[in-house]
Amino acid sequence: MVTTIPLDQLNSTTSKYQLEPGSTHPLGATPDQDGVNFSLFSVHATSVELLLFDQPDDPEPIQVIKLNPNVNKTFYIWHVYVKNLKPGAGYAYRVDGPQDLHTAGHRFNKNKVLIDPYSKRNNNARWNRLDALGAKDNLATSMRSVVVDLNDYDWEGDKPLGRPICESIIYEVHVRGFTNSPSSGCENKGSFLGIIEKIPYLKDLGITAVELLPIFDFDEKEVLRGGHGEELNNYWGYDPHSFFAPEASYCSSSSEKCPINEFRDMVKALHKAGIEVILDVVFNHTSEGNHQGLSINFKGIDNSIYYHLVPFDKQYYMDYSGCGNTVNCNHPIVDKMIVECLEFWVKEMHVDGFRFDEGSILARSQNGEPMEQPPVVWHIETSATLANTKIIAEAWDAGGLHQVGHFPGYRYAEWNARYRDDVRSFVKGDPGLVGAIATRLAGSPDLYESKGRLPINSINFITCHDGFTLNDLVSYNDKYNQANGEDNQDGVNDNLSWNCGTEGETNNPEIEALRNRQIKNFAAILFLSQGIPMILAGDEVRRTQKGNNNAYCQDNEISWFDWNLLDKNADIFRFFKQMIAFRKYYSVCRRGFFNGEINERGLSDISWHGCHLYSPGWHDPNGRVLAYTLGGIAGESDMHIMFNMYWESLNLELPYIQGRNWYKVIDTSAPSPKDILEPSQQEMISGYNYLVHDRSVVVLISK
Repeated sequence: MVTTIPLDQLNSTTSKYQLEPGSTHPLGATPDQDGVNFSLFSVHATSVELLLFDQPDDPEPIQVIKLNPNVNKTFYIWHVYVKNLKPGAGYAYRVDGPQDLHTAGHRFNKNKVLIDPYSKRNNNARWNRLDALGAKDNLATSMRSVVVDLNDYDWEGDKPLGRPICESIIYEVHVRGFTNSPSSGCENKGSFLGIIEKIPYLKDLGITAVELLPIFDFDEKEVLRGGHGEELNNYWGYDPHSFFAPEASYCSSSSEKCPINEFRDMVKALHKAGIEVILDVVFNHTSEGNHQGLSINFKGIDNSIYYHLVPFDKQYYMDYSGCGNTVNCNHPIVDKMIVECLEFWVKEMHVDGFRFDEGSILARSQNGEPMEQPPVVWHIETSATLANTKIIAEAWDAGGLHQVGHFPGYRYAEWNARYRDDVRSFVKGDPGLVGAIATRLAGSPDLYESKGRLPINSINFITCHDGFTLNDLVSYNDKYNQANGEDNQDGVNDNLSWNCGTEGETNNPEIEALRNRQIKNFAAILFLSQGIPMILAGDEVRRTQKGNNNAYCQDNEISWFDWNLLDKNADIFRFFKQMIAFRKYYSVCRRGFFNGEINERGLSDISWHGCHLYSPGWHDPNGRVLAYTLGGIAGESDMHIMFNMYWESLNLELPYIQGRNWYKVIDTSAPSPKDILEPSQQEMISGYNYLVHDRSVVVLISK
């Protein structure tokens, strides 16, 4: 039996709950010992109904509360307090308003049951996404929000770790894909708890932070069609509808508050192991899609507030994200929601940092133009709660706004796509990149120095979730995305890759040896570069996607981490592990800047060379060789690094250091374990030259 309650008779006892006017803040559903306060923002709504469910997946609400705008609305916030309602109850809204779609962009539809934008947990047991389209009522198949008590958890003294970003080594990983393969051996496959089971592996590898692909609640029931007509789903999760709720499918059970508490369990366990948690967050668009898309929350609550609309016909959406719609991030209420969301994940979930997908959308004004001082960007930067939180931007969007080196916020580190492209081209053997690669190795001062920034503003990466894996970068010249069902039209065409002589998998030992060497070259350059290194999970064991460079819909063996590779490619894992340890040990690999300081042995903090000392060949159009010396300061070791990406071996001159000798530590042309040597095995170099083999990296240390 559905009960509709007129709130002009407050404090009356109904068949279920007693009601009070409630408070405007905090937004969302906030329980206390006596009940739950509900608060919803909508400028243009004329009617709001709160639906309450005893159980979130009940077919009908136990009670419908029609909010009285004279009592339960303060300016643009609708609110009510429901006495004696307990955590675990389900709730949702119906919102009505004007029907001026073309001029004002309103999409109010009282027939649609909407979840709360501030929901901490959702239930989609009855969800049918097709019923969220069109005009018909979707109560029977709607998603529901769930009331959550955030205080019922024992953190055991845990808090964000606060590691200096200059020490970070970031590991980008998909929660499900990391442990969902049968080869993982995990009890809780594909879940937050599965990550906990693999903490010993992460510690052994040596990374300092996991960067999780999106874990905000998204519509996993979105069905796509593969190349052979098979059903595929949104796998990556870059399509959220709820920014405060962890994705329920990453949970191992269906217990109350499971997604919240299992996420917290994961964070707490990672922190105990000294590993930080960075979330890849998507505030640039939502899963509601374009004008033909779903009505889940924002569209039905106040479409013209939350999205960028086409000015001359507001039934359509501006699509700076490439995903159908664009969130209006610099509207004051959306700015408020984004910052409160980030503060929630730090205060209540103990997250250490955020990476903003298509972060340049945060810099767009309400009319879509780039802003010099975007409010939401600076609100994030100046939030006291976020003061010790790592902030990373993907400093571009699908609308053509590219801000690498110019992102409008000084604290923000940036994914450095210039680094990715220059290093890929250099290792592939493209000529004339000596100057460019030196700039990337030095922390990209061309991008950051003039803005008063440092190498720590650069997140250096060669591969990420989007594109080839490192194995595929050295195994394929072309993409193979047929399984995605888009006739191989999706994904970028120019991957700056080289297959080393044969396309795809091969049993040719010479080609396999060259591919291993190229992978080690990439790893060596990444961990020797100034800036913050990030690796894609599985690159350390040559994980392959069979040439698929856009595996967003492949929730299967194409995307999952194959743990059998750990034994098969143990030499590659060892090299990554040792390179990470090398970077941690030698602080010259992570200096903040170079200022020309000369050490007691007469060496500058950095000096550049080619085959001959102090002759780097900056303008050589055929140049494929670069060497440089890092002078140790205040007791640090000196380091001499040589790159030969030519297809023939070359003799390179070595600098003389009085009273010291050079010792070989790394040579990627050598077979494992001689490719990177333990301290007791490091070999002294005699003479003033070193033969650097073709397509290899050599690192020497002075002693």
